[in-house]
This record gives sequence, structure tokens and C-alpha cells, in this order.
Amino acid sequence: MEKARILVVEDDADIQQLVSYNLIKSGMNVSCADSGEEALQLLNQEQIDLVILDLMLPDRDGMEVCTIIREKPDNAVLPIIMLTAKSEEDDIITGLACGADDYVTKPFSPRVLIARVQALLRRKQKRRPPDQHGESETITLHSMVIHRGRHEVLLEGRQIHLTATEFTILEQLAERPGWVFTRQQIIDRIRGYDYLITPRAVDVQIFGLRKKLGSTGACIETVRGIGYRLKE
Repeated sequence: MEKARILVVEDDADIQQLVSYNLIKSGMNVSCADSGEEALQLLNQEQIDLVILDLMLPDRDGMEVCTIIREKPDNAVLPIIMLTAKSEEDDIITGLACGADDYVTKPFSPRVLIARVQALLRRKQKRRPPDQHGESETITLHSMVIHRGRHEVLLEGRQIHLTATEFTILEQLAERPGWVFTRQQIIDRIRGYDYLITPRAVDVQIFGLRKKLGSTGACIETVRGIGYRLKE
């Protein structure tokens, strides 16, 4: 199996070396960038499977870089982990809102970081088996066609570019229309049971998902005090 290539965007040489060493030791290939501009150039030049992105960079900050990455349709499902000393809840929510899939604060455990990387790579590579006609399983609901295998959503025939997190939430809700999922159930589906994040961050992801779905986004209903559901 081809090794995953990780882009580490970090201007602190010691941290860059620490992260790179542990990634390589875990069987991955690594490219490094010292600035946001260099990171964007590398993304245009190389096939990158996941980005580890520092927030405090010498030119563009990590939030801006993340937003620029997400603006390109080809990068809609590219996993992005923010690695930063900013650990306040508002910082985490802002990072997730601009398109990050995960948020790791400094100081950090290299083992935990590698586990997070591996979990996101598994999610990206996971594909459901094709049906007897050779097409991936789909869910059709509210003018949406959700292609599980292709990780693609069509809305009235037009492709909607969702992040990996947004796609997973929509898929979960669409699997059981009318069923209410708690915020914790959504967190467990996205990250796994060891992921520590506030329920408010789930609200941010839902807000972004509704916005991308336009008028269809109103089909995602808030069940006060419990969670969310997709109308039948």
C-alpha cells in the first residue's frame, strides 16, 4: 500500500522536526512548510493526503490558510488538523468553522497526534462495497443524492463540496430520517469515543452544513435540548 503523504505546516523547527519524526516512524511520507504561502504552493505541486497546520505562522495565519485550502473543490475532503497553542473554546470553534477536521493543542502527545492522523486517514480511505450493478450505495432524500463511496453530495444535480466532517454528519442524519441524534452521538460518529470536543462545535458544523445546502438546509431540524434530525 502506498504511504500517505502528510504536509506539516509549522514554523517552529523543533516542533516541525518532532512531528515529522513521529509521522515517518509511523510509516508516512512527510513534506514540510515553514509558512502559509509555502504550504499553499506545496499543495498545488504535490499529492497531499492530510495537512497538519499551525495557527501562528509568519505570513498568513493558519485560519486564513485553512479557508483558502477549502475554497478549492479538490481540497473539500482533504483532512486538516490544526496544531496550536491556542486552546480556548472559541479558538477551537473558529478553527472548526473555517474547515478544520480536528484540533490538537500544544503541548501535545505525539502518540495522540499520530492516532488522530491515522483516524482521519482511515475515514478518508473508507469506501463501502459496490452493489451488484457496480455503483456505490447512495441515499436519495430532499433533492439530495449522497454517494457514500464517492464521498459526494449532489443537490438537484449540482455537486456540493462538503468537508469530511460535514459529509459524515449529513450521512449519519440521512441514514435514519426523522431520527434524533444527540450531539454526543454525532461526535462519536465523527471522531470516535476518545475525542474531546464541546457540543457547541457540533452546532458550528451543522450551521456550515445548512449554509452549503441552501434552502434544503432547513430540512436539518434542531430538537431543542437533544440534538438534530433530518426531516423524513
